[in-house]
Amino acid sequence: MKRSTPLRAAVAALLLTVGMGAAHAGAANAAPLPDPAATAPPASAGLLDAMRRDLGLTASQAEERLRAEKAASAADKAARQAVGGAYGGSWFEPGTGRLVVAVTERAEEAAVRALGADSRLVRHSAATLDRAKARLDTLRAPAGVASWHVDPRANSVVVTVVRAERNAPAVREFVEKARSNGPVAVEETAEAPRTYAAGTVGGDPYYTGNVRCSIGFSVHGGFVTAGHCGRAGAAVRGWDGSAMGTFQGSSFPGDDYAYVGIHSGWWTVPVVLGWGTIPDRLVRGSGEAPVGASICRSGSTTHWHCGTVLAKNETVNYSQGAVHQMTKTSVCAEGGDSGGSFLSGDQAQGVTSGGWGNCSSGGQTWFQPINEILGRYGLTLHTA
Repeated sequence: MKRSTPLRAAVAALLLTVGMGAAHAGAANAAPLPDPAATAPPASAGLLDAMRRDLGLTASQAEERLRAEKAASAADKAARQAVGGAYGGSWFEPGTGRLVVAVTERAEEAAVRALGADSRLVRHSAATLDRAKARLDTLRAPAGVASWHVDPRANSVVVTVVRAERNAPAVREFVEKARSNGPVAVEETAEAPRTYAAGTVGGDPYYTGNVRCSIGFSVHGGFVTAGHCGRAGAAVRGWDGSAMGTFQGSSFPGDDYAYVGIHSGWWTVPVVLGWGTIPDRLVRGSGEAPVGASICRSGSTTHWHCGTVLAKNETVNYSQGAVHQMTKTSVCAEGGDSGGSFLSGDQAQGVTSGGWGNCSSGGQTWFQPINEILGRYGLTLHTA
């Protein structure tokens, strides 16, 4: 895609790395070079700076946390397979740097610990809680209900209501129906969720009609972004105002994702822009971070901000309708950030959907997971 000098520098560095690797492979008698993956930091200096700013960590603490979270992601995948139907969910504990896996059978705790994770005995399996939440997804929620999700730490479905509306009859009725479907806890939030699209203003990265949104991640043939930013068939203009592409698919509400196919003259690279605030980031995969893990977001309005993963598979009740299977974070966002990138280290996580609050006073933001989008449209993430 057309872009400024920092992006071209990042792409040149990527191509140089590939070329050096090929040259090294041809030198049969050369002494082996150290593995870059073993010595390189787990993230760029800019991303570590954002983690220090938003999570209150030192540089060494941020690097250590990213390594621990990567290990936790691998342990969670193995634990799901090891304990089967006894799996009750998992979360990352920043204080210990370890994954906690909930299980419904005491006999399975040893298997969890053998994988390097901590165990917690709970009453309800993840499958049971997911079924309870799925039943809630069939209900029509009033505006005073902000969202609902399965919370593995609470071992229940958590329904979040807007504080000012908590005693409204329609809200109380929804909560009563929710409790009849399974274990439910109720939390309050200060504001109702909203999407983060914005009217046309100067700046990056793309426009459709009079709306500005942010690119999520490059895929082969285009990029993914938020569905509320444009309908299928809508034309897209790039950061410089030139014709860029067309929405090939879009879903909102219900989901909040879209795929934009790009025209000739634009190309895709495995890079998330730093917008001049931090160095551009290379994307190397889409391994899913656990609840409790650190996560950072890039958007065209507020640039880079970091926080933690608060919940997964949450249903968010926007004024336009409910959106399912969202991930909630403590990262802030503002208008125009919609569609932008969520990353954990160098792993793509999802595209910004909406939230509440702002980056001055704080707030929460949801994203649509990237792997669901790739699977829906049969796309391949462009990785380094």
